[in-house]
Amino acid sequence: MIVVQSALKPYRVMAYIVGVMLLLLCAAMVAKYVFDNGTFVAVVGPVHGFLYMIYLLTALNLGLKARWPVGYLLLVLISGTIPFLSFVVEKKATVRVSREIEAAASAA
Repeated sequence: MIVVQSALKPYRVMAYIVGVMLLLLCAAMVAKYVFDNGTFVAVVGPVHGFLYMIYLLTALNLGLKARWPVGYLLLVLISGTIPFLSFVVEKKATVRVSREIEAAASAA
């Protein structure tokens, strides 16, 4: 279970970073379509895309090590594309992994 625990922290960090970047991207989209200023989107969009790819790798790493069902893993992977959802899913995933670690520790 130490392997799962070591994969949890990078996932949590990336979930927060991707969540914040997605909110910035939403603000950039408002600036683009309401104020006709696409500069912010041109900067934030590619950065979010790159960071989302890293998020996918860290979430996949955690999911495979924690042996999550495919449906739950897909929910975690998709959560970086819907504003605020990455924060909610990160909290639930952290609780889930923490419970699994506690259960494995008490069984040993």
